Amino acid sequence: MSDSGSFSDHSSSGQSAPQPPAGGYPHQPGYPTQPGYPPPGQYANYPYDQQYGGYAAQQKSKIAAGLLGIFLGGLGIHRFYLGYTTIGVIQLVLTVLLGLFTFGLVGLWGFIEGIMILCGAQSFRTDAKGIPLRD
Repeated sequence: MSDSGSFSDHSSSGQSAPQPPAGGYPHQPGYPTQPGYPPPGQYANYPYDQQYGGYAAQQKSKIAAGLLGIFLGGLGIHRFYLGYTTIGVIQLVLTVLLGLFTFGLVGLWGFIEGIMILCGAQSFRTDAKGIPLRD
């Protein structure tokens, strides 16, 4: 009952839905930019350049987070830097309480995470707000 001019569900026919062109659609002359959307040509970092609570969200440095993890990872400093305060406190408490009994092996956790951050592991590509880390 579907004619060729109507929209249909592509998933039932096994076809994928059409995709927009790479880089998005160009701005059409004569039409104003819609409120709430960035001006044409500025989609690269959108929505990461949006305002969060009255201040512009800053991308955190992957190198800084990785080095903090390698050198101070046992204390969870890299987790605090990325905004994961709960796991940072857990790492800090475990290092202080269990550090003497495990001869500092708890610090190995942060060291390994620091290397994973620098290598670009999937679980360490964004901070706690979901903003990608910059190189």
